[in-house]
Amino acid sequence: MARYTGPKTKIARKFGEPIFGPDKVLSKKNYPPGQHGTGRKKKTSEYGIQLREKQKAKYTYGVLEKQFRNMFEKASRSKGITGEVLLQLLESRLDNIVFRMGLAKSRAGARQLVSHRHIVVDGSVVNIPSYIVKPGQIVGVREKAKSLEIILDSVSGINHSKYPWIEYDSSSMSAKYLHIPERADIPENIKEQLIVELYSK
Repeated sequence: MARYTGPKTKIARKFGEPIFGPDKVLSKKNYPPGQHGTGRKKKTSEYGIQLREKQKAKYTYGVLEKQFRNMFEKASRSKGITGEVLLQLLESRLDNIVFRMGLAKSRAGARQLVSHRHIVVDGSVVNIPSYIVKPGQIVGVREKAKSLEIILDSVSGINHSKYPWIEYDSSSMSAKYLHIPERADIPENIKEQLIVELYSK
């Protein structure tokens, strides 16, 4: 499956936010890339603003266009506010849960752990990053992967109480997905209503 593998700092500077995680360059150059990055800001159209928000969400969660549209359609058929349901679906992806657990320092790293069969759900190996975890399910590290340096390095010093919808057990390196998160608890700076307006045209 194709993924964005280009320069991450360039994308982060485009949005003015560290959407791929901590970025040293962005902290020094928080303006768009290119020779006109520090110049006068161009006025963006309503469509441009909506498209930008969708692109930001896609890059943040590492989802491709077709996957993103399918998720939006699923959200629009579900009960509740479409934009909120969309973010809740994105938060319920297995790669995102692994990232929130602190097993990887980025969603790309979490996706790799899942793809390489290091992650189990309810005791069974799941190697599909887009797998939707349901409340009550337990996500953990496969026994033989618990000594992996990349996991041990990532998980040390993490505040596991930061996300109230995930109950982490450090002794077993697993977490229970307690409930679907409320919008107010999701820390991502995404204006989901703009995405809804974009797809509603």
